[in-house]
Amino acid sequence: MGLISFIKNAGDKLFKSEEKKEQEKADLILLHIKKFGFDTSDIQVKVEDDKVILMGSVDNINDKNKVIVTAGNVDGIAKVDDWLVVKNPPVVAPPPPEKQYYTVKKGDYLSKISKEVYGDAKKYNVIFEANKPMLKDPDLIYPGQVLVIPPLK
Repeated sequence: MGLISFIKNAGDKLFKSEEKKEQEKADLILLHIKKFGFDTSDIQVKVEDDKVILMGSVDNINDKNKVIVTAGNVDGIAKVDDWLVVKNPPVVAPPPPEKQYYTVKKGDYLSKISKEVYGDAKKYNVIFEANKPMLKDPDLIYPGQVLVIPPLK
């Protein structure tokens, strides 16, 4: 739980005009999350200015991280306030690894990011897989996009 920052003027353009009411924006973001195949039946979305508030529950930590970046990588959104709870935490396991995010800079590509965070450019596919279905192609990332960087197993 916490506040995650995003680049406000980067991401999917869901809002055709700035005049949309906050409830309309919240509905569009919820549809956007659902579009990627996530179960949104237990997720509530509120929008306050440039902040999205996510409440409710998701099945696992991976879905939680992906829902957060899906909601945050929207043009006009600068922050995501995460209040999501994981429904099915591991029964007996160490606490989930610290989630790590990376904001794409101009000139970045996944193997370059992989080299920076893992020390091995060939591990780019780990980042790509962790960000599916938002990423459809490892070569299609853009500056300002926030990616989940999973720990190496």
